[in-house]
Amino acid sequence: MDGPNQTATDFLLLGLSGRSEQEEFVFGMFLGMYLVTISGNLLIILVISSDPHLHTPMYFFLANLSSVDICFSSVTVPKALVNHMLGSKTISYTECMAQMYFFFIFGNMDGFLLSVMAYDRYVAICHPLHYTMMMRPRLCVFLVAISWAITNLHALLHILLMVRLVFCSCNAVHHFFCDPYLILKLSCSDTFINDVTAFTEGSLIFLTPFICIVVSYGYIYAKVLKMPSAHGIRKALSTCGSHLTVVCLFYGAILGVYMHPSSSYSLQDAVASIIFTVVTPMVNPFIYSMRNRDIKGALRKIILRTKN
Repeated sequence: MDGPNQTATDFLLLGLSGRSEQEEFVFGMFLGMYLVTISGNLLIILVISSDPHLHTPMYFFLANLSSVDICFSSVTVPKALVNHMLGSKTISYTECMAQMYFFFIFGNMDGFLLSVMAYDRYVAICHPLHYTMMMRPRLCVFLVAISWAITNLHALLHILLMVRLVFCSCNAVHHFFCDPYLILKLSCSDTFINDVTAFTEGSLIFLTPFICIVVSYGYIYAKVLKMPSAHGIRKALSTCGSHLTVVCLFYGAILGVYMHPSSSYSLQDAVASIIFTVVTPMVNPFIYSMRNRDIKGALRKIILRTKN
């Protein structure tokens, strides 16, 4: 950066801790969590693909969610790990833009898949006799495909708005990845269009799946209250418990971090963003496997098969 009108050629990812004695601990924590994320989600995909009884819409969406979680973690964590091992904190301008592009895609895909899964639970509980007809394989593929299309267009819009900005003087990012909010704060250009677009179009992309989830569970709750037996209520709630846990964890973190102007983004928000970028993809396999009899049964079959 040689002058005020020349954009940055790279950025410095300072991480979450400015103390060198804490960096080893953060590195070990991130490495352990990343390995658990990859192995846990790959196991979910393996279990679903190997058991014909799990070739249903619900588990089709779960396998897609596990794939997206692997990609979501891989967008941010490996770069932080490599930088630590190399003793470097730099990320090139091109790498930073690419990282933000895929961060937008996979982060929003999580939300869209969670909303599709909520709709699937709504159909299963509120219209059980028509479930097979309503949740046809072609519709399931279409819902996932349209989600990919929307999130890619969303990411492309925000990156095109980002690359028109000029970054000068300071290029230090107090995070372990190129967080869009923090990158916007580094720009010496007018970010009004970016902020308005994030508040309008970004809110629409974020809130649409969230509203679908709330509406779906509103209908499910109303249906459950009308069930005559306690056994029916427990069975209905057991099919939704895992999904609700993931929804609360994912959306709770995002609402706390991003539902305010970029100018008020703080280091506390950066630390909180670890919940949905690293923690949620890691715990999803455990939440779905521990509270799901079908997954545990299929996993048990695989273990017995390998022993024999």
